[in-house]
Amino acid sequence: MDVADAKIAYAKSAPILDLMPADMAVVEDFTIPARDGHPISMRLVAPREPSWVDPMPVLLYYHGGGFTVGGIGTHDALCRRLAELGDCMVLSVDYRLGPEWRFPTAAHDAFDAMQWTFDNAERLGADPARIALGGDSAGGTLATVAAIEARNLGLSPVLQLLIYPGTCGWQDMPSHHALTEGYMLTREMILWFFSHYLRSDADRDDWRFAPLDAGGDGADVTGCCPAWIAVAQFDPLVDEGIAYARKLQAAGVTAELVHYDGMIHDFFKMARFVPAVAKAHADAGHALRRAFGLERGRAGEQRHGTN
Repeated sequence: MDVADAKIAYAKSAPILDLMPADMAVVEDFTIPARDGHPISMRLVAPREPSWVDPMPVLLYYHGGGFTVGGIGTHDALCRRLAELGDCMVLSVDYRLGPEWRFPTAAHDAFDAMQWTFDNAERLGADPARIALGGDSAGGTLATVAAIEARNLGLSPVLQLLIYPGTCGWQDMPSHHALTEGYMLTREMILWFFSHYLRSDADRDDWRFAPLDAGGDGADVTGCCPAWIAVAQFDPLVDEGIAYARKLQAAGVTAELVHYDGMIHDFFKMARFVPAVAKAHADAGHALRRAFGLERGRAGEQRHGTN
């Protein structure tokens, strides 16, 4: 499909399987400057009005879409749902996409939005000590590398909420070979997305694209914030998510891994027709609330079926 047509098609199709966007007490669209001066569009949603005497925690969210499609609008319903369940603000980032903007622009936009959020949390009515990073698919990749960059910068997010994140550079793990087609996200689609984002194969070894198997600054994840990682049984990316959880755990980082049996890639956005998605949404909400200090609970590796 032509890239321009793909962007339009995804924007039109995304709401079909998703829940209707919940009403929010706060919905605010604005822009912030990227490091090169380009305006990055942002959307802030909150289930209640923030108070200066009782600031709200905030989730900085990066949408999925293979670094090529998607945006604030395609993930608005999911962000509102996470705001409800996490009792938090959600700040959604409209980072720049390929092919107009190639790697590492999306990563740089993700880093700039993160730094801006830490710098301006109090102005938003948010608690700068309770900032989480999150994203799905390509947005999950951005959340992982933003967590590494936060460690590098001395910032302290409380959680990285990773929903079927991409973490490896070459798509050669067993699940990529076993699930090449038939489960919505195909190997051909993955290659198509990355052909419009990466400048060359050399980018595949950069930690800002492949935090699992990259060298250099991204090889060591020691000191990164805790993680909650959701993986789907019939997703080509499932092995990447599991392997990244293991990498974090080996480095001494708390990483809760949750397997969703019977699910496919992008299932978090299919709640209108897949009842089991409600459990996954609730799990993500609990993870956020625990990280924000709003509830107690023991985190550990879990597996959930489809019933």
